[in-house]
Amino acid sequence: MSHTPPPALADPRRDPQQFLLDLFHRAVLRAQPLHSMAPYLPPPPKGRTVVLGAGKAGGSMAQALEALWPPDAPLLGLVVTRYAHIPPRPPGLAQRLEVVEAAHPIPDAAGLAAAERMLALTEDLTADDLVLCLISGGGSALLTLPADGMDLQDKQRINQALLESGAAIGEMNCVRKHLSRIKGGRLAAACHPAKLVTLTISDVPGDDPSVIASGPTVPDASTCAEALAILNRYQIPLPERLRAALEDGSLETPKPGDARFAGHAVHLIATPQQSLEAAAEAARAAGIAAHVLSDEIEGESREIGKMHAALARAVARHGSPFAKPCVILSGGETTVTIRPRQPGAAKGRGGRAGEFCLGLAQALQGQGGVWALAADTDGIDGVEDNAGASVAPDTLQRAAEQKLRLSDHLDRNDAYGFFDALGDLVVTGPTHTNVNDFRAILIL
Repeated sequence: MSHTPPPALADPRRDPQQFLLDLFHRAVLRAQPLHSMAPYLPPPPKGRTVVLGAGKAGGSMAQALEALWPPDAPLLGLVVTRYAHIPPRPPGLAQRLEVVEAAHPIPDAAGLAAAERMLALTEDLTADDLVLCLISGGGSALLTLPADGMDLQDKQRINQALLESGAAIGEMNCVRKHLSRIKGGRLAAACHPAKLVTLTISDVPGDDPSVIASGPTVPDASTCAEALAILNRYQIPLPERLRAALEDGSLETPKPGDARFAGHAVHLIATPQQSLEAAAEAARAAGIAAHVLSDEIEGESREIGKMHAALARAVARHGSPFAKPCVILSGGETTVTIRPRQPGAAKGRGGRAGEFCLGLAQALQGQGGVWALAADTDGIDGVEDNAGASVAPDTLQRAAEQKLRLSDHLDRNDAYGFFDALGDLVVTGPTHTNVNDFRAILIL
């Protein structure tokens, strides 16, 4: 919660992997809500100020609001974040909001209870009241309230199937909105007639507020028909009652133009591009040219890794399209399609960042002068305890010495096992923010 300047970066030539980790920390620091929330806060209202929030950054966003909101102006409300994602409370900061924890990425009963309590807090709001919604990535799983005719077990099963299908985040959230009583603008509709201000940290390509945490406070242009088409595309079975409800449109979400959204404000207080630019600025200050490819890269993690490897090899071997030394940065949200396990094979472990690194290392072919790091800015790659992994020129050599076959680990989606054996996991713990994937490749 402090404004202490970040430490100096490691020398990229002496310690390239620490240099890349330092860039990651700069990206994460830029996305901390205390650094960016103040300009977007409205004045206290005539009536009450109610705070509702959900996401991996929920704990830090709540603390930032407690620190920045006028001390003589009352606050009440409820925020839900992922287990073990509440940051330590700074000395002297009074607790004014309740923050609870629930499961991510598969919802649980704690998230269900939190969502029910949030809706209850909206029941007697008036036009004199203000609702501040603190929304960040992960809120879709944490803020779970199944649609009518659906129970928590249905929600968990469909969510798990979506995560394993390789569906893009926009596709997953389209389905989640239509199978919910709180997402897809329904929370905002429940807050009417109070004034609503949403402060959000983006973790999605394109920074679309209707996609972040499945857009609980913004209108939804997607349709039941689109949600059903996505479920059919990925062959995810549905109970007949839910299929019928999607087919007849009875689970439709509030749409743009709905009068209940009039006068509402949405502010992006931190975005992936801002974090990539912060890392680029730090690299340039250290004398290393920096190139941000995009903050919107999507696709299969291993294939995106191969694409990045092709670019890095071109720079390393030909000095094109970028001159050496340089660092190449990118963000977005890649996906991992879980491969069927062979009989008797151990279950793979890992997430998007680790699988990207597997694809990258395989395609780099031990290219000299190239180091890389990929990590999730929330500090958790998938459901493991690492943020991501790192790759060095000798990654394949060290793997061969330990009789590790990279292709075998790719086949069973086991990035964690591969990089753990090499001592190349990136472990940071929860960062209390979330602006999605961070990838950095250093070419010397």
